[in-house]
Amino acid sequence: MSNLNSNPIEEKVFEAVNWNRPTSPLAQVFWDQQWRQIWFPEEIAVSKDVKQWQTFENQDTYKKVFGGLTLLDTIQTNIGMNEIAKYNPDLQEKAVLTVFGSFEAIHAKSYSYIFTTLCTNTEIDEIYSWVQKNEYLQYKAARISEVYSSIQENDPVSLWKAKFASVMLESFLFYSGFFYPLYLGGQGILRNSAEVISLILRDESTHGIAIGFFAQNIFNTFSKELQDELKVWGYEFLNDLYQNEMKYTDDIYAETGLSREVKAYVRYNANKALMNLGLDTMFPEEEVNPIVMNGIANTGSTYDFFSQKGATYAVAKVAPITDDTFDLSNC
Repeated sequence: MSNLNSNPIEEKVFEAVNWNRPTSPLAQVFWDQQWRQIWFPEEIAVSKDVKQWQTFENQDTYKKVFGGLTLLDTIQTNIGMNEIAKYNPDLQEKAVLTVFGSFEAIHAKSYSYIFTTLCTNTEIDEIYSWVQKNEYLQYKAARISEVYSSIQENDPVSLWKAKFASVMLESFLFYSGFFYPLYLGGQGILRNSAEVISLILRDESTHGIAIGFFAQNIFNTFSKELQDELKVWGYEFLNDLYQNEMKYTDDIYAETGLSREVKAYVRYNANKALMNLGLDTMFPEEEVNPIVMNGIANTGSTYDFFSQKGATYAVAKVAPITDDTFDLSNC
């Protein structure tokens, strides 16, 4: 009879995550915040948008916006959060990142829910085919994925770069897609679909803040020389993504006349992404469309990014993130 214990096992001590002993500032805060925000797309009445959708003129742009967002959330679910969590040394942060990945999966499924409600099967197949063929969309997906796949074990530099890329995705690249449903929803057009986006945006805001904060913790351990080197890499990486994003915006918004306003919103959020990482902004301040800046608020919804889920989805109160959230004196 063979001995099941005859093969030598690599000597490794496995550690259990201990939430009773905080190891990462704010990990518990971000964990709690994300779970308080839990929601599911099927509980939002997107079907109420069907009548408006039937006469909506720019259906092609709307579908492409959601197709692009679906691809990015798919990458964030299947590659981004998995790889970053895998190599993240702190177990509490690792747990938070794993939860974030679950919410990214909800986001990706949310777009399918909207497609299923508003579009025919043929239209849906056409959009998913377009996703695979659009060169600008595929380029940004490839650039982000490349950084995720380059993380090396026990290499904080590659992990910082991956977190930088994640913040670029969460706080910057999503927003060319978020613009259109928020812009329309703020005018009472396809309002319930916009409610889904506002809930996704709230999650992404939490992710961008949290992952940016975790990235700063790594960055602060580096020498000044290495920090300067990584800043150059980061700004060059952002600029490359930005140039591509301008082309992508022109491509998908061609029929709407909104490209200029979308680009301003993208630059605004690129600066926010850099701020989440503790870095200086890159673009000068400029006016951003006030309807989009107010998100869903102008539709008559009671939605507030960190207080509750909205007029079409009100299940649980969410504790707000305030300046006190980031007071580390008690950590």
